[in-house]
Amino acid sequence: MSTIFNIQTQAEFELASLEVFNFQFKNNPVYRSFCDLLYIHPSDVKRIEDIPFLPIQFFKSHDVLSSTEPVKQIFTSSGTTGALTSKHQVTDVSIYEESFRRAFSHFYGAIEEYVVLALLPSYLEREGSSLIYMVEDLIKHSQHPESGFYLHNLDELKDIVTSLDAQGKKVLLISVSFALLDLVETHQFQLKNTIIMETGGMKGRRKELVREELHAILQEGFGVKAIHSEYGMTELLSQAYSKGHGVFECPKWMQIITRDPEDALTILPKNKTGGINVIDLANINSCAFIATQDLGKLLPDNRFEIIGRFDNSDIRGCNLMVL
Repeated sequence: MSTIFNIQTQAEFELASLEVFNFQFKNNPVYRSFCDLLYIHPSDVKRIEDIPFLPIQFFKSHDVLSSTEPVKQIFTSSGTTGALTSKHQVTDVSIYEESFRRAFSHFYGAIEEYVVLALLPSYLEREGSSLIYMVEDLIKHSQHPESGFYLHNLDELKDIVTSLDAQGKKVLLISVSFALLDLVETHQFQLKNTIIMETGGMKGRRKELVREELHAILQEGFGVKAIHSEYGMTELLSQAYSKGHGVFECPKWMQIITRDPEDALTILPKNKTGGINVIDLANINSCAFIATQDLGKLLPDNRFEIIGRFDNSDIRGCNLMVL
């Protein structure tokens, strides 16, 4: 698996993607059935644009596995009471660890340089969150005594952030959007050494805001020039990061492709808004090719923007199998 983390060029990524597709076609019964229903065989797949993308809803209804090894970890999505939640069954959690550690290091440098403060109440209040797993690991490896989780103790968090920032320490405050809004509604900051990273979503706690409005409120409240963002999900073992303006960049083993919202099998050119398809080669033991419910735009340099989500719960054109 270390070979995917050594990818440097687009040619290497495309070759690895085709190899993973062939492997998963043979070893993932759910993905194989999906490809069969589309009448797509490996002999038809010559480039990554030919690869079928499995609708993300399959993680709610099926065991999406390309491995017969025992499942070591099950990551689950948050969901409303009674709703089906996604289950990402992971047979080798060390791949996830290597993926997020390498990606963070690539985009931000050594984790040991940061005090990591996590304000993730909606995630801490349930089990099975892949985000909590990642942040716990980052906190542990930051090796700073001040690093840790905060639930509802916003006054204490305000004092710690202000003190660390004033001391010139590099701070990463990673938080769900609604909790950051709670924080700046009760406290004002003028931060110089702190990265504010939102992980998206109001989780039903607040009215959803467009990114520009959310980031403008947070920039003013924290006194920072940019709000960083993390793009990840239960069904992925890799994350993309934005250092501002909502423009995301993937690690070398992950890429975004956009599809026509009305025809899920048609790939769009860059700069066109469409459904987000993700290639995440760290998903070697589940499915590396996922059609998400996000809408976005691929930019010329392979960075991307997230614009919103599909209104309907099922992706049009992808409901080929009765879930």
